[in-house]
Amino acid sequence: MKQFAVIGLGNFGYYLATHLYAKGHEVLAIDIDPNRVQEIKDRVTRAVIADTTDQKVIKALGFEHMDSAVVCIGSILSASILTTLVLKDLGVNRVLAKAVTENHGRILLKVGASEIFFPEKDLAVSMAERLDNPNIIDYLPFLEGYSIIELAPSKKLIGKSLKELDLINSFGVQVVAIKETIADNLNMVPTGKFILKDSDIMILLGSNAGLEKLKKYISE
Repeated sequence: MKQFAVIGLGNFGYYLATHLYAKGHEVLAIDIDPNRVQEIKDRVTRAVIADTTDQKVIKALGFEHMDSAVVCIGSILSASILTTLVLKDLGVNRVLAKAVTENHGRILLKVGASEIFFPEKDLAVSMAERLDNPNIIDYLPFLEGYSIIELAPSKKLIGKSLKELDLINSFGVQVVAIKETIADNLNMVPTGKFILKDSDIMILLGSNAGLEKLKKYISE
Protein backbone atom coordinates (compact mmCIF):
# COMPACT_ATOMS: atom_id res chain seq x y z
CA MET A 1 0.00 0.00 0.00
CA LYS A 2 1.32 3.42 -0.97
CA GLN A 3 0.41 6.93 0.12
CA PHE A 4 -0.66 9.48 -2.47
CA ALA A 5 -1.87 13.07 -2.40
CA VAL A 6 -4.10 14.35 -5.18
CA ILE A 7 -4.43 18.13 -5.32
CA GLY A 8 -7.23 19.58 -7.42
CA LEU A 9 -10.44 17.60 -7.64
CA GLY A 10 -11.77 18.43 -11.06
CA ASN A 11 -12.79 15.51 -13.27
CA PHE A 12 -9.23 14.20 -13.72
CA GLY A 13 -8.24 14.59 -10.07
CA TYR A 14 -11.49 13.05 -8.86
CA TYR A 15 -11.15 9.92 -10.98
CA LEU A 16 -7.44 9.59 -10.21
CA ALA A 17 -7.97 9.83 -6.44
CA THR A 18 -10.93 7.46 -6.29
CA HIS A 19 -9.25 4.89 -8.55
CA LEU A 20 -6.06 4.89 -6.48
CA TYR A 21 -8.17 4.42 -3.33
CA ALA A 22 -10.08 1.56 -4.96
CA LYS A 23 -6.70 -0.06 -5.68
CA GLY A 24 -6.06 -0.18 -1.93
CA HIS A 25 -3.79 2.84 -1.49
CA GLU A 26 -4.06 5.64 1.07
CA VAL A 27 -5.21 8.78 -0.70
CA LEU A 28 -5.29 12.35 0.59
CA ALA A 29 -7.56 14.41 -1.67
CA ILE A 30 -7.31 18.21 -1.50
CA ASP A 31 -9.21 21.07 -3.10
CA ILE A 32 -10.01 24.65 -2.18
CA ASP A 33 -13.66 24.10 -3.18
CA PRO A 34 -15.73 22.66 -0.28
CA ASN A 35 -18.27 21.11 -2.66
CA ARG A 36 -15.63 19.04 -4.43
CA VAL A 37 -14.19 17.86 -1.12
CA GLN A 38 -17.65 16.94 0.14
CA GLU A 39 -18.33 14.94 -3.02
CA ILE A 40 -15.21 12.78 -2.67
CA LYS A 41 -14.84 12.42 1.11
CA ASP A 42 -16.37 8.93 1.29
CA ARG A 43 -14.30 7.60 -1.61
CA VAL A 44 -10.77 8.38 -0.37
CA THR A 45 -8.82 7.97 2.88
CA ARG A 46 -9.01 11.65 3.75
CA ALA A 47 -10.40 14.73 2.02
CA VAL A 48 -9.33 18.24 3.00
CA ILE A 49 -10.32 21.78 2.06
CA ALA A 50 -7.03 23.66 1.74
CA ASP A 51 -5.06 26.28 -0.17
CA THR A 52 -1.99 24.33 -1.27
CA THR A 53 -0.07 27.46 -2.27
CA ASP A 54 0.42 28.07 1.47
CA GLN A 55 3.56 26.30 2.69
CA LYS A 56 2.28 26.11 6.29
CA VAL A 57 -0.83 24.26 5.12
CA ILE A 58 1.17 21.73 3.11
CA LYS A 59 3.58 21.15 5.99
CA ALA A 60 0.72 20.54 8.43
CA LEU A 61 -0.79 17.87 6.18
CA GLY A 62 2.28 15.61 6.44
CA PHE A 63 3.35 15.47 2.82
CA GLU A 64 6.80 14.22 3.77
CA HIS A 65 5.30 10.73 4.13
CA MET A 66 3.77 10.65 0.66
CA ASP A 67 5.10 8.36 -2.06
CA SER A 68 3.87 10.81 -4.68
CA ALA A 69 1.88 14.02 -4.93
CA VAL A 70 -0.13 14.73 -8.07
CA VAL A 71 -1.00 18.35 -8.82
CA CYS A 72 -4.15 18.30 -10.94
CA ILE A 73 -4.82 22.06 -10.82
CA GLY A 74 -5.29 23.28 -14.35
CA SER A 75 -7.55 26.33 -14.47
CA ILE A 76 -5.39 28.62 -12.29
CA LEU A 77 -1.82 28.36 -13.55
CA SER A 78 -0.30 30.38 -10.71
CA ALA A 79 -1.83 28.01 -8.14
CA SER A 80 -0.49 25.00 -10.06
CA ILE A 81 3.03 26.44 -10.22
CA LEU A 82 3.13 27.66 -6.61
CA THR A 83 1.78 24.35 -5.30
CA THR A 84 4.45 22.43 -7.20
CA LEU A 85 7.16 24.76 -5.88
CA VAL A 86 5.94 24.43 -2.28
CA LEU A 87 5.86 20.62 -2.50
CA LYS A 88 9.43 20.46 -3.78
CA ASP A 89 10.65 22.98 -1.20
CA LEU A 90 9.23 20.75 1.52
CA GLY A 91 11.09 17.74 0.17
CA VAL A 92 8.30 15.74 -1.46
CA ASN A 93 10.24 13.21 -3.50
CA ARG A 94 7.97 12.75 -6.50
CA VAL A 95 5.68 15.49 -7.76
CA LEU A 96 3.62 14.93 -10.90
CA ALA A 97 1.89 18.00 -12.31
CA LYS A 98 -0.84 18.56 -14.87
CA ALA A 99 0.11 21.03 -17.59
CA VAL A 100 -2.36 22.95 -19.73
CA THR A 101 0.10 24.34 -22.27
CA GLU A 102 3.69 23.63 -23.34
CA ASN A 103 4.89 26.82 -21.61
CA HIS A 104 3.04 25.85 -18.44
CA GLY A 105 4.75 22.46 -18.58
CA ARG A 106 8.21 24.00 -18.97
CA ILE A 107 7.63 26.23 -15.94
CA LEU A 108 6.45 23.27 -13.86
CA LEU A 109 9.62 21.37 -14.70
CA LYS A 110 11.78 24.38 -13.83
CA VAL A 111 10.18 24.74 -10.38
CA GLY A 112 10.78 21.08 -9.62
CA ALA A 113 8.04 18.84 -11.03
CA SER A 114 9.34 15.29 -11.44
CA GLU A 115 6.95 14.65 -14.32
CA ILE A 116 4.35 16.61 -16.21
CA PHE A 117 1.33 15.31 -18.08
CA PHE A 118 -1.18 16.70 -20.57
CA PRO A 119 -4.42 14.69 -20.09
CA GLU A 120 -6.40 16.24 -22.94
CA LYS A 121 -3.46 16.34 -25.34
CA ASP A 122 -2.42 12.75 -24.54
CA LEU A 123 -5.99 11.49 -24.99
CA ALA A 124 -6.38 13.38 -28.27
CA VAL A 125 -3.08 12.03 -29.65
CA SER A 126 -3.98 8.50 -28.57
CA MET A 127 -7.39 8.73 -30.27
CA ALA A 128 -5.86 10.18 -33.43
CA GLU A 129 -3.37 7.30 -33.59
CA ARG A 130 -6.16 4.72 -33.18
CA LEU A 131 -8.35 6.41 -35.78
CA ASP A 132 -5.42 6.63 -38.19
CA ASN A 133 -4.58 2.93 -37.91
CA PRO A 134 -7.26 0.45 -36.74
CA ASN A 135 -4.59 -2.06 -35.67
CA ILE A 136 -3.46 0.28 -32.88
CA ILE A 137 -5.35 -0.48 -29.67
CA ASP A 138 -3.61 2.00 -27.40
CA TYR A 139 -0.90 4.64 -27.61
CA LEU A 140 1.23 6.12 -24.83
CA PRO A 141 3.98 8.76 -25.17
CA PHE A 142 7.11 7.44 -23.40
CA LEU A 143 10.15 9.71 -23.64
CA GLU A 144 10.81 12.57 -26.04
CA GLY A 145 10.58 11.00 -29.49
CA TYR A 146 9.58 7.54 -28.21
CA SER A 147 6.22 5.86 -27.55
CA ILE A 148 4.64 2.63 -26.40
CA ILE A 149 1.77 1.20 -28.43
CA GLU A 150 -0.54 -1.81 -28.26
CA LEU A 151 -0.86 -3.29 -31.73
CA ALA A 152 -3.06 -6.06 -33.09
CA PRO A 153 -0.94 -7.96 -35.66
CA SER A 154 -2.04 -7.63 -39.27
CA LYS A 155 -2.05 -10.44 -41.84
CA LYS A 156 1.57 -9.58 -42.66
CA LEU A 157 2.63 -10.52 -39.13
CA ILE A 158 0.31 -13.39 -38.20
CA GLY A 159 1.90 -16.84 -38.34
CA LYS A 160 5.45 -15.49 -38.26
CA SER A 161 7.95 -15.76 -35.42
CA LEU A 162 9.43 -12.68 -33.79
CA LYS A 163 12.85 -13.78 -35.00
CA GLU A 164 11.57 -13.95 -38.56
CA LEU A 165 9.99 -10.49 -38.31
CA ASP A 166 13.13 -8.99 -36.69
CA LEU A 167 11.31 -5.77 -35.77
CA ILE A 168 14.25 -4.37 -33.81
CA ASN A 169 16.55 -4.37 -36.86
CA SER A 170 13.88 -3.66 -39.45
CA PHE A 171 12.11 -0.81 -37.67
CA GLY A 172 14.00 -0.11 -34.44
CA VAL A 173 10.98 -1.37 -32.49
CA GLN A 174 11.24 -3.63 -29.44
CA VAL A 175 8.56 -6.19 -28.49
CA VAL A 176 8.13 -5.55 -24.76
CA ALA A 177 5.33 -8.08 -24.20
CA ILE A 178 2.52 -9.95 -25.91
CA LYS A 179 -0.97 -10.34 -24.53
CA GLU A 180 -2.33 -13.76 -25.45
CA THR A 181 -6.03 -12.99 -25.16
CA ILE A 182 -7.36 -16.55 -25.60
CA ALA A 183 -5.00 -18.00 -22.99
CA ASP A 184 -5.43 -14.87 -20.83
CA ASN A 185 -1.66 -14.68 -20.49
CA LEU A 186 0.85 -11.82 -20.58
CA ASN A 187 4.10 -13.00 -22.14
CA MET A 188 6.79 -10.59 -20.94
CA VAL A 189 9.87 -10.15 -23.19
CA PRO A 190 8.92 -13.03 -25.52
CA THR A 191 11.71 -14.97 -27.24
CA GLY A 192 12.34 -15.00 -30.97
CA LYS A 193 10.58 -18.38 -31.22
CA PHE A 194 7.18 -16.84 -30.36
CA ILE A 195 4.77 -17.12 -33.30
CA LEU A 196 2.12 -14.42 -33.58
CA LYS A 197 -1.57 -15.38 -33.61
CA ASP A 198 -4.49 -13.25 -34.78
CA SER A 199 -5.77 -13.11 -31.18
CA ASP A 200 -2.50 -11.70 -29.79
CA ILE A 201 -1.85 -8.07 -28.86
CA MET A 202 1.70 -6.78 -29.17
CA ILE A 203 3.09 -4.19 -26.77
CA LEU A 204 5.83 -2.32 -28.60
CA LEU A 205 8.39 0.32 -27.62
CA GLY A 206 10.25 2.35 -30.18
CA SER A 207 11.05 5.71 -31.69
CA ASN A 208 8.09 7.53 -33.17
CA ALA A 209 9.77 7.33 -36.58
CA GLY A 210 10.25 3.57 -36.26
CA LEU A 211 6.69 2.97 -35.08
CA GLU A 212 5.35 5.08 -37.93
CA LYS A 213 7.39 3.03 -40.40
CA LEU A 214 5.99 -0.19 -38.92
CA LYS A 215 2.42 1.11 -39.06
CA LYS A 216 2.80 1.96 -42.75
CA TYR A 217 4.28 -1.48 -43.44
CA ILE A 218 1.41 -3.41 -41.87
CA SER A 219 -1.27 -1.25 -43.50
CA GLU A 220 0.07 -1.59 -47.04
